[in-house]
Amino acid sequence: MKLTLDDKHIEFRDEVRTFLKEKLPPELAEAGRLNSSSFSEPQHNLPWQKILHEKGWAAPHWPKEYGGTGWDEMQRYIFSSECARAGTPTLSPMGLQMVGPCIMGYGTQEQKDYYLPRILAGEDYWCQGYSEPGSGSDLASLQMRAVSDGDDYILNGSKIWTTQAHHANKMFCLVRTSNEGKPQTGITFLLLDMTTPGIRVEPIITIAGEHEVNQVFFDDVRVPKSGRVGEENDGWTVAKYLLEFERGGGSSAGLEAALERVKAVAHAEPANGRRLADDPAFMRKFAETQITLDSIVITEKRVTAALAAGGNPGPASSMLKTARTETLQKIDELAIEAAGYYGGVEQMAARQPGSNVDAIGPAHHMTAMPKYLNNRAASIYGGSNEVQRNVMAKLILGL
Repeated sequence: MKLTLDDKHIEFRDEVRTFLKEKLPPELAEAGRLNSSSFSEPQHNLPWQKILHEKGWAAPHWPKEYGGTGWDEMQRYIFSSECARAGTPTLSPMGLQMVGPCIMGYGTQEQKDYYLPRILAGEDYWCQGYSEPGSGSDLASLQMRAVSDGDDYILNGSKIWTTQAHHANKMFCLVRTSNEGKPQTGITFLLLDMTTPGIRVEPIITIAGEHEVNQVFFDDVRVPKSGRVGEENDGWTVAKYLLEFERGGGSSAGLEAALERVKAVAHAEPANGRRLADDPAFMRKFAETQITLDSIVITEKRVTAALAAGGNPGPASSMLKTARTETLQKIDELAIEAAGYYGGVEQMAARQPGSNVDAIGPAHHMTAMPKYLNNRAASIYGGSNEVQRNVMAKLILGL
């Protein structure tokens, strides 16, 4: 595992910077800068994915045989870091980082041939049907029924907190096909079309005032069994594989860029008559966050090195998910403190890409509060951090 850049990686970094300078349109850079949700809206991230796909860079973590880049772990880290610093729109992880690797690991050849090229090109936009009312972090307790009927399953129930389901044309979904034995043994993993009759999407407006998540209702929805990934009643195995990539995938490049922005504000803008950089209490909190972030970066490099050697993230994914989300929330708190009075101003209209509404105060403070509010959920989604600590205690500490 290398911690410094050799000549090859310096050359690659320069190539990425040149590409971003030449190919990232100003309107997409603005959209990336103003985004306060988990990932950008499809009207912004899909055009950027198309640009990356034309370059062959849409899926840095995919094997080359499926259309990936063939980059080593350091190249992927450099690419993520440079994109974060440039403020590119955040691509939806549902297809590229979650269901794509799942299809590679457990899908049939027909599923791979059909879905993977479409995921790369952004032709399908995916959402995740996991959580249900009363069945969030305790995912094994899910109750949405799938009854076998010839070549189809008939689905009844609902999913909740379904991110960007109102944009998606595809869903990967966990359903209950049996009530016998342990709860985990009766779950099946399905791929389905969101335009199927009987599916209804209802919005849930977040505390940040944004339509990001939804509740999805299924009323006698007929799904072909050809959409099943893995065996019937063995969806828990597939789901665990996917959750390793959901929790352990990605990088802290966005956190590093966000903390750098806080640092720049602390050194440049006065608050209550003096710079925050001259406030020992603020700088102590900043330093503590920076130290934690440095430890996350090192852990990420260990995990990506294991992945490059053909391994899985394993329980380290729970460590990274917990550390990243809690550090993200700490950075949000620092950003609110740095924004001062401007952090409390609601500026929904001004922070829309292309808006002609002027910002109140420095424009870079407009997203401080929306990001803070949105990211309160980060330590809950993808499996709450309390659950992640149980996973770590069992699999790492043997408790």
